[in-house]
Amino acid sequence: MWGCCSCCRTRFLSCFRAYLTPRLANCGASSLSLLTESPSFRFIDKEKSMSSSFSSFAHSSRSGRGLEMENDRERSRGRGGTGGKDKIDALGRLLTRILRHMASELNLNMRSDGYVKVQDLLKLNMKTFANIPLRSHTVDDIKEAVRKDNKQRFSLLEENGELLIRASQGHTVKTVESESLLKAILSAEEVPVCVHGTYKRNMESILKSGLKRMQRMHVHFASGLPTDGEVISGMRRDVNVLIHLDVKKALEEGMKLYISDNGVILTDGFDGVVPVKYFKKIESWPDGQLIPFQTQI
Repeated sequence: MWGCCSCCRTRFLSCFRAYLTPRLANCGASSLSLLTESPSFRFIDKEKSMSSSFSSFAHSSRSGRGLEMENDRERSRGRGGTGGKDKIDALGRLLTRILRHMASELNLNMRSDGYVKVQDLLKLNMKTFANIPLRSHTVDDIKEAVRKDNKQRFSLLEENGELLIRASQGHTVKTVESESLLKAILSAEEVPVCVHGTYKRNMESILKSGLKRMQRMHVHFASGLPTDGEVISGMRRDVNVLIHLDVKKALEEGMKLYISDNGVILTDGFDGVVPVKYFKKIESWPDGQLIPFQTQI
């Protein structure tokens, strides 16, 4: 009842102001001031403010996953609609999300090495970011998505006549075990380059607290440097800071390092953190200027 009355009152007062304001404009500033400072008009402004605040809250309170999915939809739309290539690209993006993050909530039977049956995936009642039902895709579509993925995010395995698939790295699901999913690195000679790409805006926090794995199982490092036009697994293309890990020191002091099928170097550090004392050097990218930092003891 109150909401209805309030709405009617607001519409009435809005019309009242629209009618009177042009006429009062000829009466001088003092008359306008009396009108706009009245309790009724302050009520209208308050209603508008509340509506605007609610809209802002609704926008800002979207979940992190929701924002990620929206970004994926935008990227998918930006690659040519829902045609052949984009159909496979959108499928790959959904597979990445499911295999890294959603197996538990979807009740997928995921092994400790991250593999699930392809046929189990194709039974899920979901749509890709190209708005195509997952059930309408085929095994060949999944094979094509794996083959075309430029970061080689997936591995396929045929076992007992069944095809299985897994994400190579990036998991947040707890059923996956590092020792089953990844190959252990035993010496620094195995990975001549071990570098984490980040952004200048993150450096204050990183130099204070180290590199954190956040919601993932591991901190990610690339096994190569980014170059023009080349895709580096384990690193975004637009990073502007490179943090080089002292692999020899890290291994000697008990840090466990692994490498994935697609060449990403991973570690959970110590309790989920790679401390600053294991940073070998930090440089800006792409100009390669050294960034001084103080090693913590």
